[in-house]
Parts: sequence; C-alpha cells; structure tokens
Amino acid sequence: MKKTLLISAAVAMGVAGLAVAPASAHMAAMKPGVVKITPLGSHTGEFCRRDRAMLFEDPDGTRILYDVGFTVAGPNDPRLGKIDVVVLSSVHGDHIGSRAIPKVGAGTCAKPKASVKMTPNTNTGEIIAKTGALSYAGGEMRNFLRAKVKAAGGNPKKQVNVLRFGGERKVGGVRIAIVPVTHSNGASTAFLQDKNLAKALKKDGLTAYTGPDNGFILTFSNGLVVYMSGDSGITAEQDVTVRRFYGAEIAIINAGGLFTSGPEEAAFSINKLIMPKVVIPQHMNEEATKGGKIIPKSKTARFKSLINKNIAFHLPLSGRTMEFGGNAKCVKGC
Repeated sequence: MKKTLLISAAVAMGVAGLAVAPASAHMAAMKPGVVKITPLGSHTGEFCRRDRAMLFEDPDGTRILYDVGFTVAGPNDPRLGKIDVVVLSSVHGDHIGSRAIPKVGAGTCAKPKASVKMTPNTNTGEIIAKTGALSYAGGEMRNFLRAKVKAAGGNPKKQVNVLRFGGERKVGGVRIAIVPVTHSNGASTAFLQDKNLAKALKKDGLTAYTGPDNGFILTFSNGLVVYMSGDSGITAEQDVTVRRFYGAEIAIINAGGLFTSGPEEAAFSINKLIMPKVVIPQHMNEEATKGGKIIPKSKTARFKSLINKNIAFHLPLSGRTMEFGGNAKCVKGC
C-alpha cells in the first residue's frame, strides 16, 4: 500500500511538472513593456457605427493592423505609420473594405461617409501593397487576398501567406494564431475582376467562396494574450481554444447583433466561456458614444451592463491609445 502511494505521488508530481513546464518557459520568455491598442474609427474620440479597425503595437515596435474596413482612409491615412502585418477576419465589405472614408470625420458618427469606392479591389489589398506589410489568412482567403494585393501593385507571394487553424506565425515578438468563427464568408460579386463570372453568380444569388472566417489570437512579447472574435456568434471554441488553450486575457468581441452575437450572446461568451480580464466591444453597428461617453439605452450600454463586474470594460474610442501590461492591466488611456 505504501509502495502504491509513493508511486501515485511520483506520477502526480510528474504530471504536475509537465503541466507547469510550458507556462514556466513562457513566463521566462516574457519581456517588459506595454502593448498599445489604438482604434482607428471614423470620428476621433468616438465609437461609431462603422468602426472595426484596430492597430496593435508590441513593446518591440511590431505593429499589426486588424480589419481595416471602411474607417481607414486608404494606405496614406496618416494614423497608420509603419505597418508590419495586416490581419483580416472576413472578406465582407465592412471588414476587407469595399469603400473607405476620404478623411477622418467625414459624415457623422451615426452615418460615416465612406465615399471612396475600392471595388473591385479592396482597402485591405491597397494597404498591404502600399505599406509593404505582411498578411496571413486562412483557407482560400489567402489566394483571394493575393489577387487583390497583386492588382494594387504589391508582391503577393512575398506579402500574403497562409495560416490555418492550429498553426502559428511569428513576426517580431508577436505570435499570431487563427481560431474558428461561426459566420459566413462569401465574397461579394463586386470584388470579382471577371465580370462574366460576377454576372453569373449574381444572377443565381451566389457569392464567391473564400473559405471560413478567421478569429485571431495575438500573444505579445510581454506575455499579454489578446483574442479578436471576428464576426462570431457563440461557439465552444471560445471556451476550449480561446480560454483553455491560449488563455486570452483581453477579448475584443463583436456584439452588434443580427450579423454577429448581440449584447446578450456576447456577454455570455465573455462571462461563461472566455472569462478574460478585459473586454473591448467592437462591431456594434451603432453610434455608441457621444462626447466619448456611452449613449444610454444603446446596444453598447446594454452589453456593458451584462458584463461581470470583475471584468474590466474599455471603450474603443477612435485615436485613443490604450496601453496594457503583461497582466492585462490598463496603465494608460482607458
């Protein structure tokens, strides 16, 4: 009996050692510094109807642009600066950018003026080509995006490469992974160069297949782990992959309803599945703020009211840079 207990204890210690070894190695690899997150919306200091784009900067200076959409004013937008990587969740127009604002402040927060037509190319393709950034996309999105980058004068094979579920890329100090999303991802016929093909698909009410949507996990050099949901609804991946495997500490989640989770569904994902330290809403499809403050009775206000009190809630006000330590604590700009 004594021998059995000793063997059991040894096995338990061995298993425990295996469990903590990866975490210890990760902790040892952490570097000091803060991660900067800057929303690039249509109106400075507000969270507006079409806002999607966010810019992430690692402590080592690596900069990643997420979902440029309508609110980045093309590759010459002065807010961009150096871009190392562009990541894209969906080929839908409001993410890949079928149109773009001519400048910050065009139109109103409730109805931004995205008057610059980008089709049959895309705002994303133009920005990748003109900035020289890299891009990683899952499934058939890679080849679709390569065609757009080539049309914009970029180097598609050098700049756009594949990253599928379960894989990982590293740029500078940032590790980039893709996670599944529950959403459609058909490319509008407006993006197709072949007009006969576009006409045929449109006649039958079809879009072009480009593979699944992408959500993202960014693991920064200071240890901070950020999840970007893309246009997802509730999915078990938010528990199994996002929380249990990657341990996401900041969740940037779409909660606008109809096209994605609404406030109630997104709050369930946050409170019960992901359980992050911080939540930042995105894709609310409304004028969420006025004067930088949440508009009462808005979907954003409803979403905030449903979030557990132990989870910090931060608004993505355009142009306001939020800075986070490796423990996900906001040290500036929140």
